[in-house]
Amino acid sequence: MIRLLLLVVFGAIVALAAWWWFREYRPDRDRYPIRGIDVSHHQGSIDWSKVAGDDVAFAYLKATEGGDHRDRAFARNWREARDAGIAVGAYHFFTFCRPGADQAANFLAVVPVAADALPPAVDLEFGGNCGRTPDGATMRRELDAFLAPVERAHGKPALLYVTPEFLDAYRKQLPARALWRRSILRKPDGAASWHVWQYHNRGIVDGIAGPVDLNVFVDDADAFAVWRALTE
Repeated sequence: MIRLLLLVVFGAIVALAAWWWFREYRPDRDRYPIRGIDVSHHQGSIDWSKVAGDDVAFAYLKATEGGDHRDRAFARNWREARDAGIAVGAYHFFTFCRPGADQAANFLAVVPVAADALPPAVDLEFGGNCGRTPDGATMRRELDAFLAPVERAHGKPALLYVTPEFLDAYRKQLPARALWRRSILRKPDGAASWHVWQYHNRGIVDGIAGPVDLNVFVDDADAFAVWRALTE
């Protein structure tokens, strides 16, 4: 009985240690000094001044999804994050069930054009999508139909958010753009370069109640400033 109790206690300690390590995981601060988050209305009301004080330099904000969905927190997050001195960018969740041109029109109707904004980003993944799996040529055609008007309006090449599954499926069809790689708790492999690494999906940040996605930029503050100002 005592042995069983000790095993239970030991198991609980191991589980708690593993959870603490997961929750507190951060890439090396000296190697990746530029930290960021990405949010949507799911994070609720955000105190952006507290976020800015918690080692957060940039934020990607969900703006739109598909051809007609618009994130109800976007306008407030865009305004308040900028007021707090955080570099902001907008992202669009790309669906396989609406033409790329329709999705571009939705994004352009919502997101302000600002010279100091981060490059517009497009979220490319299977999770939460509409169930279709287009062939590579079709995916590329509709993605190009989204990118062309968005990049023309904002004057910056877009950032492509890709999950490992999407990258495996469409690596050869992706246009030459900077990548935002999802790779939880481990540095993305070298098979595809990246500018932004989403390394955590349950992070804790001051000013946000509940978990949030955490990211790092690939280089230092000078390189970040160059990338932020990049134009086509």
